[in-house]
Amino acid sequence: MSTSRDRGETFTRAAGTIIRCPNMPAGMRRGPRVVRTKSALVVTAIGGKQGKGRDGDVLAWHSTDNGASWSEAVRVNDAPDAAREGLHGMTAGANGEVWCVWLDLRNSKSEIYTAVSSDDGQTWNGNVRAYRSPDGSVCECCHPSIIGGTKGGATVMFRNSLSGQRDMFLTSSDDGKKFATGRKLGKGSWKLDDCPMDGGMLASDGKDGLVTVWRRDNQVFATLGHGATEKQLGPGQQPWAAWSAAGPIIVWTGGREGALSMQVGLTGKARQVAATARDAVVASNPLSVFAVVCWEALHGGTTTVMAQAIATSAGAAKKMR
Repeated sequence: MSTSRDRGETFTRAAGTIIRCPNMPAGMRRGPRVVRTKSALVVTAIGGKQGKGRDGDVLAWHSTDNGASWSEAVRVNDAPDAAREGLHGMTAGANGEVWCVWLDLRNSKSEIYTAVSSDDGQTWNGNVRAYRSPDGSVCECCHPSIIGGTKGGATVMFRNSLSGQRDMFLTSSDDGKKFATGRKLGKGSWKLDDCPMDGGMLASDGKDGLVTVWRRDNQVFATLGHGATEKQLGPGQQPWAAWSAAGPIIVWTGGREGALSMQVGLTGKARQVAATARDAVVASNPLSVFAVVCWEALHGGTTTVMAQAIATSAGAAKKMR
């Protein structure tokens, strides 16, 4: 783990291994997730004794001393090895709860399952199926995403597999016990026989605003709110989103690996952040005048995690100087 105390301008040197997760899958948006609640840091990851898709559980750790020490792992999924596909998401809710979502294989087909913790990941409630495709399985290799709501609920986004179409869907819950009927995002559809391994992301303004970003074919699209109106942002893959004081912040790459672009809002002009990147993410919050973009890049043959703090407006740029 590496931390920054100057708004992403510099980061501490990673202090060795803080958590051991056996056979943790990585790549194509697999890997750990981290959130901060009011009283703890919570990390989740998927691992198993055998690995390589043969087994796998969502595991959670928490720290109450800013990462100096960590708890033992706690299993989130209540059916052993149900998370062996290795794809999940996590978010902190408005009331301090932690939500987790993953692709679940307890019934042999990929379904969307969730769990909620009210004690910083120390214990988790019984798992709840948020969505099952009428065709039997959602898209098998696209990560699901989740964002906490302002009143204690959460919204989940995932790629469905329905009648030969691989389109993005939303569902939501107020209490984690029952989820609304899944609804399709955007007007177009993507007929595809295989999984594109590209699950997109969603972000909230901390009130009622919601932005979703996702890929259809070789184009990146976004929607505001829960409606079907879509905005085509341009060619690309692997989009990610956050929300700052300037509005939605969206990043994507020009291919599985390629030029990294960033755009503020749905009508702004995209700018290039890096010439080559993969698996880019962006972090901010609705009160922040800057965002931190992170990505992987090869340097001297070694895969390196890169980070850059970026002002989200001209006024913010002056404040950061």
